[in-house]
Amino acid sequence: MNSFSATLARSESLRSDVSARPHRYRILTGERPTGPLHLGHYFGTVAERVRLHNLGVDTVIVLADYQVITDRDAIGAVRRNVYGAVLDYLAAGIDPNKATIFTHSSVPALNQLLLPFLSLVTEAELHRKPTVKAELAASGRALSGLLLTYPVHQAADILFCKGNLVPVGKDNLPHIELTRTIARRFNERYGDVFPEPQALLTASPEVPGLDGRKMSKSYGNAIGLSMTADETAAAIRRTPTDSQRTITFDPEKRPGVSALLTTAALCSGIDEDRLAAGIGAAGAGALKKLTTDAVNDFLAPHRLLRAELASAPDYVREVLRDGNFRANEIAARTLGEVHAAMGTEYL
Repeated sequence: MNSFSATLARSESLRSDVSARPHRYRILTGERPTGPLHLGHYFGTVAERVRLHNLGVDTVIVLADYQVITDRDAIGAVRRNVYGAVLDYLAAGIDPNKATIFTHSSVPALNQLLLPFLSLVTEAELHRKPTVKAELAASGRALSGLLLTYPVHQAADILFCKGNLVPVGKDNLPHIELTRTIARRFNERYGDVFPEPQALLTASPEVPGLDGRKMSKSYGNAIGLSMTADETAAAIRRTPTDSQRTITFDPEKRPGVSALLTTAALCSGIDEDRLAAGIGAAGAGALKKLTTDAVNDFLAPHRLLRAELASAPDYVREVLRDGNFRANEIAARTLGEVHAAMGTEYL
């Protein structure tokens, strides 16, 4: 059995145990607040973390605002993006009384873990990480120290709260392995402090953008969770398709048409080929209307609750303030254990 097959088998066993004994687990998950969350985020990560949260898994969500600047010159509209993400988490079903939602920059003790953690990895190990390679290629400029150490930041995010379960896609497995390596090396050198987190592989679908490429804010092809129904209709209406009137699902030859079919399929629960057959020769106009209706129907409850929450900005700020307070308490305890293990307590 190859390494990925073994990981997949472990993940399936782990999934069963999580369902049976959710209170044994704490997940760390989150994202960089580089812009509004979109359908790709929802189907890719948000829906799975809500599922685990509803099972009773202790849920910690980081909005990694410091990591926004790993591949850009400025932090941008990070405050607006952070509050927007909190709104989307709450509207999707995260209960702030049971989950901890916090911002990276608000927890100094978490970031202090970087120093001992950096001593446990080599430069070559960091250069090999796929995210570092991908971000470097996308940025088109010299590798910064922050970008090079990005995987160690992720390890600190997971280990500060002693997360033992990390829901990830296949592409992020190398980061979980490095986190496990850091935890193991720390424990071997200083004594047992950290668990070695396990990866829970998610079978989340890749949501195509409106142009057939991966849905991304940077491509301008995303359907934002915060968009209105009219804005969604306008975005879908502008989507390029092709001159063939009969609608068929063929991602390679008909990326625009196929992207709309996949979007409608995810939102309606009806597969692409059935949707295409239902439209037949009615053309791109009928496809765009079907997709618009599917997306707007699917997002209507989310948008309604989100709007209600947005009308009470003090509540949203309170959620984040409480989450930051809890995260600081957790990080302070962990850092205290680290200092004790390393012999750097001076009280």
